Amino acid sequence: MKTNQDSLQRFVFENTPVRGNLVNLTQTFKQALQKQILPKGLRRALGELMAASALLSATLKMHGALVLQIQSKGPLKLLVVECSTDISGAINIRATAKWSGEIGEQVNDEHTLFDLVDHGHFMITLDPKDGGQAYQGIVPLEGDSISAVLENYMLRSEQIDTKIWLFCDGESAAGMLIQKLPETMNQVTQTEDLIGHDLETWNRVGYLANTVTEDELLNLPTETLLTRLFNQEDIRLFEASTTSFHCSCTRENVANMLRMLGDEEITSIIEELGNIEVNCDFCNHLYRFDKVDAAQLMVSETVINSSQEIH
Repeated sequence: MKTNQDSLQRFVFENTPVRGNLVNLTQTFKQALQKQILPKGLRRALGELMAASALLSATLKMHGALVLQIQSKGPLKLLVVECSTDISGAINIRATAKWSGEIGEQVNDEHTLFDLVDHGHFMITLDPKDGGQAYQGIVPLEGDSISAVLENYMLRSEQIDTKIWLFCDGESAAGMLIQKLPETMNQVTQTEDLIGHDLETWNRVGYLANTVTEDELLNLPTETLLTRLFNQEDIRLFEASTTSFHCSCTRENVANMLRMLGDEEITSIIEELGNIEVNCDFCNHLYRFDKVDAAQLMVSETVINSSQEIH
């Protein structure tokens, strides 16, 4: 019985530039998708992307949000996962997908992610949330799996050797990442012998990690899995970080979005429908604004504009 549900654990191979992360999402996965009706193939793809977001977020030295998106001109329009890390190290994840057509028509349970993608792009966004500069990178969707797409991105955009294994069975998701840090990040100077030793370690660890199975990654406790894969390696395992589903939508955020429509558009919607309803794509929470709420939105917008003019 697995004991590492909904957690992420970092580990390093002692005296080498190779590090790794393991994540297992069960309740997080179920809660994130419990109010979304998704075809099985997209449900699995979202699970893999959720696991990937936690693995990559754990490699970053920042408190903020990491957003992974796959965009396409095919039946699948958008696959998006947002992973945020708070100051305590806890990891919060939310995810959603958008596609055209009804389930069973253009999109069915047998379709994989790459069956539904046409002229796809992968986008990664980093938002530090602490005043630091945000970053966004966009690359073509290269590879036949989410793991391959991310490995290609990390090598081309970040110049960091990265290998990623992702699995999702529709009920839980798990992933493993190993990275070889650039020599300049590990030691200021290295002899040719050390560089050769590090490369040998990287190749050996990658070969061993590649023997991992879906059942092992989804069901084995972290310590058991690491021992089974790397029983001859000297590994240091760090304390686990908790993971959970959390949606950051609020009525205030929705109100701010509606204000961007302008008074004329708000008034037009109220006159036609009697109220404004907005559903969060991530948690499916319904926000309703009636005539009184709409009037307050417009008054608030006027006050904000007046304040900006004064300053």
